[in-house]
Amino acid sequence: MKLLVYGLIILSQQLLLKVKTGEDTRSLQDSIASMPASALTDELNTEDEKLAFWLNIYNANIQLQLKDSAAKYTNRTKFFKTKSITVAGKKLSFDDIEHGILRHSKSKLSLGYFNKWFPGKFERQHRLQKADYRIHFALNCGAASCPPIAFYKPEIINKQLDLATNNYLQQEVAFDSTANTVTVPKLMLWFKGDFGGKRGVYSILHKMQLIPANARPKIKYKEYSWTLMLNNYSQ
Repeated sequence: MKLLVYGLIILSQQLLLKVKTGEDTRSLQDSIASMPASALTDELNTEDEKLAFWLNIYNANIQLQLKDSAAKYTNRTKFFKTKSITVAGKKLSFDDIEHGILRHSKSKLSLGYFNKWFPGKFERQHRLQKADYRIHFALNCGAASCPPIAFYKPEIINKQLDLATNNYLQQEVAFDSTANTVTVPKLMLWFKGDFGGKRGVYSILHKMQLIPANARPKIKYKEYSWTLMLNNYSQ
C-alpha cells in the first residue's frame, strides 16, 4: 500500500467524518484546496483510488454547503453548476465531479449516451476511464431519494458499491406480476446509457433477482423526491 495514497484518501474520509460529526472542517478543506495538482496524478493511480476520493469529496461537500445554506437548494441547477469546491487549486462544481470526473466527461443531459465535446485539461487528466453505473447509488446530492452516504475505501470499494447498489435497488424496485410491470428508480432513466440502455437495466434486474429470470416487464420510473434530506448516512 502506498502511504501517500492513503494520506490523500484519508483526507477525504476525515472531511466526511467531520461533516457528519459537526466538527470544524476548515483545515481539511484548506489542505485539499492547496495540495499540488501533481498529488492527484501521483497518488491516485487506480480507478478504485479515484472512485473513493471523489465520491467522498462530493458527498462531504454536498453536506457542508447545504448545512451552511439550505436555501441554495431552491435553485438546484445553479447549485450543481456553481464552481464552489477547490481541489488541488482547481475550482470545481458538483457537475464537474459527477459528470466530468466520475462519469468520464458525459454530457449531463444526454441520458448517458454522449460525451462532452471539449472537456478541460484538469478533467481529462483526472477522470475515470469509464462510467461505472454503481456510482449513482453512492452519490448523495441531498435529496430524499438519494442513496445514503458511505465512507468509501479503495481496498474494498467494489464490495461497498455492490452493497450500495443492492440496498438501494432492493428498496426502490417494485415488480408487479399481474400488470407485468417493474418500477425502477428515476436514476435508471436519467443515466440510461450508463446502465447499458434498456437491455442493461433488465440484465441488472435479473442479476439481482428483482424480476423473474428471462422476464421483460414494462419498465416504469419512480418519481424522484427532491425534498432536502441531510445527514443520511449508511453507517
